[in-house]
Amino acid sequence: MVDLETRSDSLEPVSPTLVGLAVVGTTVFFAVLLFVPAGRLDWILGWIYVGLLVINLVITWACMQLWNPELIAARMRFSKGTKTWDKVWAALFAPLIIAIYIIAGLEFRDGSSRLTEMAWSIGLVLFVLGSALLTWSMVVNPFFEKTVRIQTDRGHRVIDTGPYAYLRHPGYVGFLCWVLSTPLLLASAWAFVPTLLSLIGIVIRTALEDRTLRAELPGYTDYTKRVRFRLIPGIW
Repeated sequence: MVDLETRSDSLEPVSPTLVGLAVVGTTVFFAVLLFVPAGRLDWILGWIYVGLLVINLVITWACMQLWNPELIAARMRFSKGTKTWDKVWAALFAPLIIAIYIIAGLEFRDGSSRLTEMAWSIGLVLFVLGSALLTWSMVVNPFFEKTVRIQTDRGHRVIDTGPYAYLRHPGYVGFLCWVLSTPLLLASAWAFVPTLLSLIGIVIRTALEDRTLRAELPGYTDYTKRVRFRLIPGIW
């Protein structure tokens, strides 16, 4: 690890009440995205997905509270210095993610889904593996904020332990798996259209973030020589 500068005072811890409200709010948001387009509440796969989401949120929060509590506060605020290109990216990416759920709900409403139980099982494996890798990345990396910026106010430095010893952006790999699992878990073939566009968007953000870190984070260029691949070992 390479220090950028002495780290500033730790962020104030986030109260369990606020975290609980965030979990409830996130759950309600995704439930609305699913069930309003579906037009009915008897969607078993929809409820199972919401349940998986809640379990994942609680496990992630518990792991971060235990091993990296400061990141909870960092991820619940909007910090100065976010790259302009990342703001543009987020504005374009958010509608794609939202479209996955809306299309899945609409497909359930008209009964056109033809995905098999095997597809759901594959989706569950992808969801679990992706969620585990994403949580591991957050636990190891105290600078895993929501937006791309050089965190000089927090003593930003290169992290090369845990999954970062093998890939430069393991969190994005976990997110890719999580996104790809969604149409499978919701048995929606048409939802693969925004899903594939979302995957392309994640790859683009990975490249842009990697370029930013190379240019602005001391020690990152040396790190890229030790850990060659961004997302896929042996390929990219």
